[in-house]
Amino acid sequence: MSTTPVIQLEDVHVIHKARTGKLFRPDRVHAVNGVTASVSKGETLGLVGESGCGKSTLARVMVGLQPVTSGTVRYFGEEMKLNADGRKKLGRAVSVVFQDPATALNPRMLVRDALLDPFKVHGVGTPKEREQRVKKLLDLVGLPQSALDVLPRQISGGQRQRVAIARALALEPDVIIADEPTSALDVSVRAQVLNLLTDLKDELGLGLVFISHDINTVRFISDRMAVMLAGQIVETGPADEIFANPQHAYTRTLLGAVPSLL
Repeated sequence: MSTTPVIQLEDVHVIHKARTGKLFRPDRVHAVNGVTASVSKGETLGLVGESGCGKSTLARVMVGLQPVTSGTVRYFGEEMKLNADGRKKLGRAVSVVFQDPATALNPRMLVRDALLDPFKVHGVGTPKEREQRVKKLLDLVGLPQSALDVLPRQISGGQRQRVAIARALALEPDVIIADEPTSALDVSVRAQVLNLLTDLKDELGLGLVFISHDINTVRFISDRMAVMLAGQIVETGPADEIFANPQHAYTRTLLGAVPSLL
């Protein structure tokens, strides 16, 4: 595990102006409120909390899609500027797996073209090298080579998510941000995708930020867990320790809502 975190957030705030309130004094929404967190290569950080608590906004901050109102975002210890060069550099270091693979993939693009696209955007490799890399990506996520020549609608939801994961791995990133990647899938497929993410993290030495409202899923996949409420991280630590001895009342509420078979 790297000693320098790939992503490091220091006292990050994100404030949105709402479409309510007076004309010259609109209401403000404090989506992220003083969050400090980090993720290194080779570890999984699980981010759990209810809908609307700021998880996805925090994910957007980590990938450079959401400017911060205040605070610092560092990549390998260096403060990242979100200009054109900074975004391109960040686009290779951090990849995203979105919630719904049906909308994350262009419905008019063959799987082959969707996987080739990151290489073309970043000017990586020759056409022959790109084709070879795409084939290796399909092998890596457990899909047959015949999947290259189909449209997303012609394969199952689980297979589409595997394509989305393959695309996220295309540029060999240091960290993958997985924003509720299993919530749109059937229960029978979720475990396959979770196991795939865990295996890829171990095999490739990736850092993984796994975001979910399901605390049981987060426990299954995470090394460390951060519990988020109203834009703040209210508890963080090793996943097993938080489950065994939760300190915050909200964490105990989440754990109390987990169904039991006993």
